[in-house]
Amino acid sequence: MKSPISISRGTVAAVFVDLQEEHRQDKRYLVEGFGDILANVQRLQEAARRNFVPLYHWAYIVDLAKARPFHPVDADGKSAFSDKDDPLTAICAEVAPAAGETRLVKTEASAFGGGSAAGDLKARGIEWLVIAGVWTEACIDATVRDAVALGFRVLLVKDACGSASAAMHQTAVLNLANRLYGGAVANTVDACRLLSGDTVSVWQVEGSVPLRFTYENAAGLYDDL
Repeated sequence: MKSPISISRGTVAAVFVDLQEEHRQDKRYLVEGFGDILANVQRLQEAARRNFVPLYHWAYIVDLAKARPFHPVDADGKSAFSDKDDPLTAICAEVAPAAGETRLVKTEASAFGGGSAAGDLKARGIEWLVIAGVWTEACIDATVRDAVALGFRVLLVKDACGSASAAMHQTAVLNLANRLYGGAVANTVDACRLLSGDTVSVWQVEGSVPLRFTYENAAGLYDDL
C-alpha cells in the first residue's frame, strides 16, 4: 500500500548500476526502453546533485582471470558480456559520473558483493539508498537484496530500471516489492521529490508477500506501485 515517507537530508545516497553502452549497442544485451530509462536516471542525478546527495556509479567489468566458476565465454575466449577489453563497458555519457563523484567497478551481480562501499556509506551516515539501473532481475535484484541485508533502506525507482523485456522487469520489481522491508518503490517524479526533502506517498510492503501476481495481473499490479 502507499503511505507517506520523507528522507532526512544527509542520510541518503543515489546508486546507479550498470548503465553501460552494451545495453544499447550490443544486440545480445539490449534493454527495452533504455533511452527512457537513461532520461529518468538523468532526472534523478540532477535532483541528487541539486540537493547535495552523493552519487555512486557502478560498472560491471569482467576479468576472466578473476571470474567466478562457469562464467560464460564467447567463441573467441572472451567474457560473453562486460569483458574488460570491450569499449562498450563504458558508462553511457549522459549518465556518467561528474567530477568528484564515485565510480566503482564490480565483478559480480551485486554492487555490494565486495569492496568497501557499504562501509564507506555507513561511515557517512547513509541510511537510504535510491537505486536505479539494469538488469532488474539480475544486478538490481542482487544489489537491492544485499543492501537490505546490510541494513540500508532502499528506494527502488521502478521506471529508472529495466531489463530485456517489460515482463522481466515488471515481475522482478514485484518480487522485490514483496520483500522490500524498510524501503519503498517509487517512480522517478516521486523519487526526485523525496531527494528534495518533500514528503511523498509511495508503495511500502506490509505483511508477508502481499503482491500475489499472475501472468494476467502482473502489469496492472506493477502500474499501481
